[in-house]
Amino acid sequence: MSRIGRIHSLESFGTVDGPGIRFVVFMQGCPLRCQFCHNPDTWEVDKGDEYTPEQLATEILKYKSYMDFSGGGVTFTGGEPLLQAEFILEVCKILKQKGISIAIDTSGFVWNSWVQEVLEYTDLVMLDIKNFDPNSYKIITGVSLNPTLKFLDYLRDKGINTWVRYVLIPGLTDNLDNVKELSAYLDNYPNVSKIELLGFHKMGEYKWKELGLEYKLTDTKEPSAESLQEVKEILESNGKIVSVNS
Repeated sequence: MSRIGRIHSLESFGTVDGPGIRFVVFMQGCPLRCQFCHNPDTWEVDKGDEYTPEQLATEILKYKSYMDFSGGGVTFTGGEPLLQAEFILEVCKILKQKGISIAIDTSGFVWNSWVQEVLEYTDLVMLDIKNFDPNSYKIITGVSLNPTLKFLDYLRDKGINTWVRYVLIPGLTDNLDNVKELSAYLDNYPNVSKIELLGFHKMGEYKWKELGLEYKLTDTKEPSAESLQEVKEILESNGKIVSVNS
């Protein structure tokens, strides 16, 4: 019997979640409670629309020509997609037979045998590192940083292409000493081919209010272009390619 997946939403023409044109699958459920989350409606795993692996793969394959033409593929994000790794694994097995490139956008917090097997089918991991200071990370996300760093070690050991994503938030993640430490740390990971520096925004604030949740960053401003440039230069200082999406 096929594993049932719960999906928040689908985007058939994504351009910011990996290379090329991508079919983006927003999975339901997340163990983190990030203060800056713009999809808090994905947190609960028992919500969303139900799909079988076959149903989702059929929907994705409708757009195969766009993926092939642009060098794109499918990206599983969320929420935390690897909470539903068993379901994603079944989808990946179908897609790989059709030559579809697989990307996973993850916090690296979830680890089990299903996750390990999903990574065997994964061409790119986009690893979200919310902060490099363990105490700040816990305040921002509600969980420990350590599982993410262990996940990164595994990606290096297996030689899996990785993009690190870092969101710049004034007052939360803009401590330049921490950024310098992260830059130096990533120098030890040749599998990290790119760092994506993302500017904080509040486009999801209305969702917090609709869900009756307290949004603590109402008074937090978006980072300035100068601040983004300064952090970009620090992250580039150890030879990594850095892109900025503000």
